[in-house]
Amino acid sequence: MAKEDRKQQIVEAAVTVFAKQGYYKTTTAHIAHAVGITQPYVFHFFKTKEDLFIAVLEQSVQRIAGIFREVEAPAEQLMDQMGTAFYDLLETHRDETLLSMQAFTTAEPIIRQKVQEGFAHIHQVVKEKFEEAQIPQPSLQASSFIGLGMAAVMSEILELPELSPYCEME
Repeated sequence: MAKEDRKQQIVEAAVTVFAKQGYYKTTTAHIAHAVGITQPYVFHFFKTKEDLFIAVLEQSVQRIAGIFREVEAPAEQLMDQMGTAFYDLLETHRDETLLSMQAFTTAEPIIRQKVQEGFAHIHQVVKEKFEEAQIPQPSLQASSFIGLGMAAVMSEILELPELSPYCEME
C-alpha cells in the first residue's frame, strides 16, 4: 500500500475510534489495532495522538468548507441548500462531522487552537458565500447558520430529531 494511502487509512480508522471512545479514552494502540498495524507504525505518520486528532479535524474542516463552497443556489434558497448539503454530509461522513463539530470540548490547547482555526475558516467560507449572494449582514448570517449547524449536530448526538432546525425538511 502506498504511503499516503496508509496514512489516510490511519486517519479514517482514527475517525471511527475517536468517535466511539472520545479523545481521552482513545490511544494510538487502539487506532493501530483498528487498522491492523503496529503502534510504532502510527507514529511513523503522526508524532502524537494530538497530531492524529488534528489531522482528523483538518480533513473534516476541509470537507465541510468544500461542500459549502460547492452549493450554488439563488440567495433566497442558499441557506436551505447549504443546510441540506450539511445534512447530506452527516449521512456520508457522520462520525467525522460529529467529531469535528464537538471537538471544541477537548481541553488540549493545541486542539482548541485548531478547532478555533477550523470554525473561523468555515465561518469565512460561509460568509463569503453569503456576500456573493448579497445576503444582508453576511457575517451575522454566517454565525447564525453555523449555530443552526451546531443545533443539528446536537439533535443527531442526542437522537432528538425534533431539535433539528431542519426537521421540517425531512
